[in-house]
Amino acid sequence: MLFGKSLFQSVVDRLAEEETQEDVETVEPRFRIDGLGASFAPERVSATPEDDDRRREAYLFLMGDDEPAPQAPLKPEKPDWLDRLSIEDIAADLKITPSDDRETLQERRRAFARLNHPDRIHPDFRDQATTRMKIANLLVDEALLRCRL
Repeated sequence: MLFGKSLFQSVVDRLAEEETQEDVETVEPRFRIDGLGASFAPERVSATPEDDDRRREAYLFLMGDDEPAPQAPLKPEKPDWLDRLSIEDIAADLKITPSDDRETLQERRRAFARLNHPDRIHPDFRDQATTRMKIANLLVDEALLRCRL
């Protein structure tokens, strides 16, 4: 309680006083928002051709006189192992042994695919990568059949 009144009653009394003061004062409409500076006003933009030329010259001055030379697209480097397309070469890359079990063979297939899969190769070399994957899958499948026996 403030000075013998409850907090609620003191707030009600203050609101009533403010309401009567607003009736007495005539508030004139304002066209500015308090708290906003004039920095939000846009600069005056001129649309004359002279101003456009001046802006263009300032921009070109910042760029300098040297124009970058057009560069030819780089040809991707062909991996050395893509030329190893014989069955013997791919079998050597897979390192399949007669003692390998199913899990080992599947792991070797996945490891070979991580390095040789056509989706990971530049489109210019995908045909050779596809051939390597086909032969590798054939060799792993034959080794898996031998594991069943």
